[in-house]
Amino acid sequence: LKRSPKLDVDASLIRNIGIIAHIDAGKTTVTERLLYLAGITSTLGDVDSGNTITDFMDLERERGITIQSAAISLFWRQNRINLIDTPGHVDFTLEVERCARVLDGAITVLDGSAGVQAQTITVW
Repeated sequence: LKRSPKLDVDASLIRNIGIIAHIDAGKTTVTERLLYLAGITSTLGDVDSGNTITDFMDLERERGITIQSAAISLFWRQNRINLIDTPGHVDFTLEVERCARVLDGAITVLDGSAGVQAQTITVW
């Protein structure tokens, strides 16, 4: 995990972006790819291998699901993007709603083979 030297960023250049969708749609996979492409990580984390950055709890890594939202910062040009990976399981809807209060925007991930599911509509 690479640390960025940009600690002080003007508040107008900070964006909180959440990734939301139903369980197993690929939210954490998208997060891991963004971290890799931004140069934050040197290898791709994989949910099935249990080596993701944002799924940090033992139970999350064992079960391959996100239970607790996790935020990590990455930089694009002069902007600091706080990327927030949220849970997809219906039991953790309150956690997603809590995160939504601080978001400037969201990325919605849809699984083409599963289509839009009830949880996606709930958090939308």
